[in-house]
Amino acid sequence: MLPAGSPLFDWLAWLETLSPKEIDLGLERVQSVLERLSLEFPASVLLIAGTNGKGSCVAMTEALLVAAGYRVGAYTSPHIIRYNERIAVDGVSVTDEQIIAAFEQVEAVRQDVTLTYFEYGTLAAMVVFAASSLDVWLLEVGMGGRLDASNVIEPTASLITNVSLDHCDWLGEDIEAIAVEKAGVMRRGVSTVFASREVPRSLQEQAIEIDADLLLVGRDFDFVSGGDGQWRWNGCEVERRDLPVPGLQGEFQIGNAAAVLALIEAAGLKKALEPTLLKEVMPRLALTGRLQAVSAGGVRWLLDVAHNPAAAAVLAKELTVRATSGETWAVIGVLDDKDIKGIVETLNSQVDHWIAVSASSPRAVPADELARQIANFSGRPCRIGESLFDAMDYSRRTVAENDRILVTGSFYMVGPALQNLELYSRPES
Repeated sequence: MLPAGSPLFDWLAWLETLSPKEIDLGLERVQSVLERLSLEFPASVLLIAGTNGKGSCVAMTEALLVAAGYRVGAYTSPHIIRYNERIAVDGVSVTDEQIIAAFEQVEAVRQDVTLTYFEYGTLAAMVVFAASSLDVWLLEVGMGGRLDASNVIEPTASLITNVSLDHCDWLGEDIEAIAVEKAGVMRRGVSTVFASREVPRSLQEQAIEIDADLLLVGRDFDFVSGGDGQWRWNGCEVERRDLPVPGLQGEFQIGNAAAVLALIEAAGLKKALEPTLLKEVMPRLALTGRLQAVSAGGVRWLLDVAHNPAAAAVLAKELTVRATSGETWAVIGVLDDKDIKGIVETLNSQVDHWIAVSASSPRAVPADELARQIANFSGRPCRIGESLFDAMDYSRRTVAENDRILVTGSFYMVGPALQNLELYSRPES
């Protein structure tokens, strides 16, 4: 354990040394420490899993529940700028002191159990929440579901956003195998919302096998987008008309919002479904690093954490919708477990110039290797940036008047890029 009074920065650096593995799926270690903590759980625990869109769904759920008067703790990962973003109470990131106190409580009972950085942080979030007298714990599943640390407690309802190829080294090589891992958040007799209209067979089979209540879009709930900027939602018991589109960027966010409303209904938190509340909260929603447009020095920037082909497809569609008369420069960094070919080929038709950098992570693909692969998959040259900031500076100096610069590929790209732009809290109007 670190000396008393150690700052959060030192704690986070120390946590990275505890486990020889950055990712070590399994529940036994976390379960043993959680039992020693003897935490009191709230009336409602909501798990949000899936390949893409988890952060958006957590943000929507949190905002609606807080506006309805519920006391809510939300745990997400990874963070964009500061670690504190991962743990929020009533929509506000907790303080360094609260996190340190939680780390100390975990360490006091951990004994000889080896925990990864993520597992330690997940337990600390639960400690913070247990000390805050909350009505709802809202936990984003870090990877998969079945063996993720967040799955160590029993949910009262769950949401799986979608299933696509990502983290294949740990979760499986195809959609059906990955769906089995995501299905791990389901419980017998407990409602699990599935947000996508494309439902893997293995997910449905698992729900039947364990007698989980799987709620499907088009069968148990549905939504219709209008041409007037509004949409309609039908749940199992509730219907809402003339809803404003979510403030989160992207047409796909209506589908995420529909699933969130289904989750809230399934969890019995229906105060958050009041028509007036929905119309007030939905347009105000925002989430850093997701299709985030900023303007700096007369240059247009778009930052998005897309890190797999499915997310890249959404990004490519948005780039098409937001067409520019100039060219698009893509500054990209990718982690070593990602499908570089799938990402590049998906975005290539919308990108005129590629610049590869090493993302700010030990698992980043080196810039020279990434550039080699991008050149092969895109069929054109890819510049190598000595660093993210070097690539940003080069593209800023090189772009023409109507050009735009995209920063993408990872959370570990977007966070540092936003810090470099010094526009973290200034979205483009």
